[in-house]
Amino acid sequence: MVKHSTRPDLHLESALWAEGCRFVCGVDEVGRGPLAGPVVSAAVIFPPHLDLVSSGLSALNDSKKLSPTQRNRLLPIIQASALSVGIALVSPQEIDRINIRKASLLAMEKALSHLTVDPDYVLVDGRDWPPGLTCRGEAVIRGDGVSATIAAASVVAKVHRDSLMAELAGVYPGYGWERNQGYPTREHRQALLDSGVTEVHRRSFRPVREALERCREVE
Repeated sequence: MVKHSTRPDLHLESALWAEGCRFVCGVDEVGRGPLAGPVVSAAVIFPPHLDLVSSGLSALNDSKKLSPTQRNRLLPIIQASALSVGIALVSPQEIDRINIRKASLLAMEKALSHLTVDPDYVLVDGRDWPPGLTCRGEAVIRGDGVSATIAAASVVAKVHRDSLMAELAGVYPGYGWERNQGYPTREHRQALLDSGVTEVHRRSFRPVREALERCREVE
């Protein structure tokens, strides 16, 4: 019986390396669901034939399955192992203007543009292919659980966004963003009613829109 890995590995990348694609890039985004803050994407290129065990990346996984401590431990190893890492964000205002799906794809495009190495092939997490990309590649459903390169991108993006939200929590206290990262927890929803909508809330999202409507009714 062949045992399948329960963690993302490099089988997609290895096949592409064998075909002559030297620079295989994984791309992922985080922050589609929060009520506040940007959506963040990262792009990662590992060197051909990277060994996850010897490089210290054997624990690499979809960022949602890792604890904050595990993600923070992996981040510098990813950065040291990668040939190039690109990070980009799309603001709440842009999310409201173009919608979260388009903003997520735009963040991916921007992350790729920040790489110092041009990829030969791109593995994008999800079902959608960013419309602005002209390079070779494919969308991989649940890719952060399949491809170690995509998983690495998810960790980079998650750590970066969590750090941004912790900083914003200091600017806008009371919403619990240092704990909930802007997601619609009970604490965050109550703070919307008690303290109102901030400049970094996504006003096109229903709970935020409803909070704005209540404020207008009170006025």
